[in-house]
Amino acid sequence: MPKLTKRVVDAIRPDPAGKDVFVWDAGDGALKGFGIRMKPSGAASYLVQYRNKEGRTRRLVVGKVSTLTPDEARTLAGEALKAAAKGGDPSADRHAVRTAITVSELCDLYVADASGRIKASTLAMDKSRIERHVKPLIGRLTVRSLTTADIERMKADIMAGKTAKPRKEEGRGGVTTGGPGVAARTVGMLGTILEYARQPLKLIKENPARGVRKPADGKQRRFLTIEEIATLGAKMREAEAAGENPTGLAVIRLLLLTGLRRMEALALPRAWIDSRNRCIRFEDTKSGAQLRPIGADAVRLLDAVPQRPDCPWVFPADRGDGHFIGLPRVLERACDKAELQGVTVHVLRHTFAATAAEMGFSELTIAGLLGHSVPGVTARYAHMPDTALVAAADRVAARIAAALDGREEGGQVVPLRTRA
Repeated sequence: MPKLTKRVVDAIRPDPAGKDVFVWDAGDGALKGFGIRMKPSGAASYLVQYRNKEGRTRRLVVGKVSTLTPDEARTLAGEALKAAAKGGDPSADRHAVRTAITVSELCDLYVADASGRIKASTLAMDKSRIERHVKPLIGRLTVRSLTTADIERMKADIMAGKTAKPRKEEGRGGVTTGGPGVAARTVGMLGTILEYARQPLKLIKENPARGVRKPADGKQRRFLTIEEIATLGAKMREAEAAGENPTGLAVIRLLLLTGLRRMEALALPRAWIDSRNRCIRFEDTKSGAQLRPIGADAVRLLDAVPQRPDCPWVFPADRGDGHFIGLPRVLERACDKAELQGVTVHVLRHTFAATAAEMGFSELTIAGLLGHSVPGVTARYAHMPDTALVAAADRVAARIAAALDGREEGGQVVPLRTRA
């Protein structure tokens, strides 16, 4: 049998008896162990046959005849034979790759290991991103085969909304969304999971998420000016008189007066409010347990909200035992009346921060007022609120309250009526 050339390869035909046909490289310049296997269907592949260090015969497919030339396949076969001569086992290595842990399996390991080690709320968000985005897009890939290009494609698919869909679970909730922000957070989370695969699991040597540019996450830059706050306040009073949901209006006011996050306000238990010391004693936040200083105007608002018997929430739902959830719709209606564009719930928090900055407060002080995890700030009010922060919260809340009520600072506050 001559050396394998294109002419020789093209002349190979399937066995009429239905058996595999093997043709080995021979003649001058031949590579021992290099050959072709043609199946009864006519599909043919280049392969290399060798013995591993245990003396067992192994066969390794190096490529399809339709995609490689004989010389290209011979080069690959030579590399495999060299690896075997040095004690390696290319066939076993390839099998290990094929049967290696998948991205989905890695994510499950990460979640199990992280349970009890990181905050439950953070882990819940990670689980949601894993199930909604990571597993459907790249979950089937093995961790060892995952590349930066794979992650880039996942990012692009999330940004394009390919994983956006309605949730199937009953109860509250909306839809699984895509977009740049979701893509950025998912890529960041995946990088953490792959770092877990690198250390301590030692499944990979390099983290393929490194170098993947995160899309702009749409950081909030919109905020309400004092004039816009005054306009919104006037329309809120009109809306209240016209029968708008008073609980929703009260929550909007509280977010503006305190800079609380949406769920920090909506799911606020009355037991956490310390009116005497003008703070909220959060047992759990995005940054952990902490005290949050609030201004006197915010305290008066919270104290004025009627209590519902046997209900722990400051802002109870209109129906059922849960807390109020209709804030976005109330805010949208109020802003439509005020002809304010681009105002989301988070804009209210950003407005509090922007007002504080306009009044000359430092970034460190504003971080303390917003509940950001800042070394040297949270530690100072871990048991009692820092008096300087309380004073700052008072001044910022007073300015915003005055604008909302259409009066000069220092005037009488007229709290919004709330639904019992």
